[in-house]
Amino acid sequence: MGLYLDTSALAKWYLNEPFSEQFEVFIQGQATAAISRLTVVEFRCLLARRRRAGDITKALESRVFASFERDVGAGFLQVYPVADEHLIAALGLITRLDRNPLRTLDALHLAIAQGIRCRRLATADKIMADAAKAIGLAVERFY
Repeated sequence: MGLYLDTSALAKWYLNEPFSEQFEVFIQGQATAAISRLTVVEFRCLLARRRRAGDITKALESRVFASFERDVGAGFLQVYPVADEHLIAALGLITRLDRNPLRTLDALHLAIAQGIRCRRLATADKIMADAAKAIGLAVERFY
């Protein structure tokens, strides 16, 4: 698998945000992309949080998540499990990258990307982009 999508970048495919157009051009050039079960949970949470904030309606929330599930079902988004080894690797990344203020879930995403042998990461998060670069991943930035 070549490309891992962080939730921050993936959201740009389904919601109108800054850099959504650039992400759309980028993602349409990909045959498939990897995400994790963590991404699925994070994306669902992101939609619920935006609905509660009044940024999107309940109907839009449902349509967007259904579209996301169709992309997963069609195989474009390949979902990988979160394993105990990823948690252990995330702990190691936090220790190793002590100059990068990695958040827990970002370290876990990076550990999963490495664990499934992705060479590239797409993100809209500068801290995550910097950490990904520090561990040798090519980074596609959408911020």
